[in-house]
Amino acid sequence: MSEKSAITSTLCNEIFEQAISDYHIPNHIEAPEKNPYPADSIEHLLYHKNWIDTVQWHFEDEIRSPDLAGPEVLKLKRRIDSSNQVRTDTVELIDDWFLNEYGDLPRQPGARQNSETPAWLIDRMSILALKVYHWREQTERTDVDEAHLANANSKLAILLEQQRDLARCLDELVEDFQKGVRYMKVYRQMKMYNDEKLNPVLYGRDQKKNG
Repeated sequence: MSEKSAITSTLCNEIFEQAISDYHIPNHIEAPEKNPYPADSIEHLLYHKNWIDTVQWHFEDEIRSPDLAGPEVLKLKRRIDSSNQVRTDTVELIDDWFLNEYGDLPRQPGARQNSETPAWLIDRMSILALKVYHWREQTERTDVDEAHLANANSKLAILLEQQRDLARCLDELVEDFQKGVRYMKVYRQMKMYNDEKLNPVLYGRDQKKNG
């Protein structure tokens, strides 16, 4: 395999932690992404993926503020919809990278298709890294009681176990691709609600205008 294809769960989680840490320096949803990796690298895609997730995590916090007025809620909801589309597009770019690296490898007789693609597994790992970060924050608060801290520590322990499990699953999946005992097949998400030609509410509005 080429040197660039040596992707591991450790690499993914290190990049996710870096992106989360970088975001929390300005700690603001309008902070610009300063991706430190070459634009054509898988590392760039991984950092970008987690940056999208991190910003969206804070979108979800903001939209639940009781101080937001109706128009602000609608504006933020549309930003979340847009972010979701970019997230999906980025996952598919990561899968494209995996297809390029592993799609043409020889398959062993009886090789099995994996239902979850590597990029959607990485998507879960990225969001899990955010959960670990924010639950760890809860374990470090000094303004809460012992019950709160105990609950936070319990949840964090479960998340860390899950993080180890998902890391192992990704490494085993990549290893199986290399051995030819499993293979990937990609089906695009084919989302409809953001497309003015496919969402009946949107194209119906245009028909009414033209009618």
